Amino acid sequence: MDFLPIFINIRQQPCIVVGGGEVAARKVTLLLKAGAKVTVVAPELCAALQQAAIQHTPRKFEAELLDGAKLVIAATDDHAVNLAVHAAATARSIPVNVVDTPALCTFVMPAIIDRAPIIIAVSSGGAAPVLARLLRARLETMIPAGYGRLAALAGKFRDQVKQKLGEGLPRRAFWENVFEGAIGEDMLAGREQLAAERLQQAIDQSSAPVSGEVYLVGAGPGDPDLLTFRALRLMQKADVVLYDNLVSEGVMELVRRDAERIYVGKQRAEHTMPQEGINDLLVRLALQGKRVLRLKGGDPFIFGRGGEEIEKLAENGIPFQVVPGVSAANGVASYAGIPLTHRDYAQSVVFTTGHLRDDTIDLDWVALTRPQQTVVIYMGLTGLAEICRQLIAHGLPADWPAAVVQQGTTRHQRVMVATLRDLAEKVAQAGFKAPTITIVGEVVKLREKLSWFEPV
Repeated sequence: MDFLPIFINIRQQPCIVVGGGEVAARKVTLLLKAGAKVTVVAPELCAALQQAAIQHTPRKFEAELLDGAKLVIAATDDHAVNLAVHAAATARSIPVNVVDTPALCTFVMPAIIDRAPIIIAVSSGGAAPVLARLLRARLETMIPAGYGRLAALAGKFRDQVKQKLGEGLPRRAFWENVFEGAIGEDMLAGREQLAAERLQQAIDQSSAPVSGEVYLVGAGPGDPDLLTFRALRLMQKADVVLYDNLVSEGVMELVRRDAERIYVGKQRAEHTMPQEGINDLLVRLALQGKRVLRLKGGDPFIFGRGGEEIEKLAENGIPFQVVPGVSAANGVASYAGIPLTHRDYAQSVVFTTGHLRDDTIDLDWVALTRPQQTVVIYMGLTGLAEICRQLIAHGLPADWPAAVVQQGTTRHQRVMVATLRDLAEKVAQAGFKAPTITIVGEVVKLREKLSWFEPV
């Protein structure tokens, strides 16, 4: 982040705007709306400022005029004046914004969605203010004005709820049920009195302990844009998240900020926590009343051992939800420009694992070398040379097309296209590292024509 997003209370605080034109007038309007005591320093004022509730200092800018100010905005078209304002403000450790000059700003003025007491700010850090305004306009259409009234209602009952439910999970779960349930709908529909009555009733009746639950969520192959709406919703509800090494940083950024994070990654010969330990931890956390997010790369039911985890949950009577994700095979193949099926080349797809156990690969080679199919191999990097050798030995031509994709769907994606004869050697020379997906079949020939994703 280039700027830390914060909200400042400037009610009844002295703020100074240097400049008397239309741009200055827009900034003054915002400051007054936030309750500031505004002084405008400018030889002359535009018509809008002449009607505003401000104090006017009709003179050219001088540094001592900033003494005692809590916030300063420079909104002139004179670069020398703007530089002087910036220098004087920073010398006095006063936050300063120079309009349209990010390099001279210690804070920026975001595009604002006002649903007071809910305030949403959108900023590009000064890089693209028009884009920030477009995003604000889109958000304006998605966030009803009733959310402000809902927040105000919650504020009136906040102390009651805190006294009744205390801190932590019970209180958080209570408010989430209020906002997402009938009370929230009443407020958005304008039935404020009914909403208040129902909220009071909910407070009076709230005493049951919170029951835990587990969300088994497929995080997809890496690109956070591939997450489902349901996955995003549950990622924001969770109290604790268990994640592995296949979950990308971009996906983790979308997890609830205050959720406890527990890394349980498993890589070849390096297990942070064995699978049995993960299963037991899910049960233990849920029994503590926590909403547990088990975030798994790709789809949890395709080589994700999700079935083992929910089997343990079911044995212990733990409620759970399963959210499918875009599988690594589907997502990676798509971003690599390799269709898994094509009427001219492949009428079926086989998913298999190339994970080595005791330095051997025990696969159904006859099934994997049938014609008119695509084979997708998970975890096959370490044994790639042996896999290619066995596929050739069981009937596939040595010049059969194949590809290895590293970190597919992310900006680090790399693709190596070769034949079974030389794929392992080329991948080793290029220094490919896990995670990778290997795709074998004539559909690989289409990559050059169909490739569309260009990693940045």
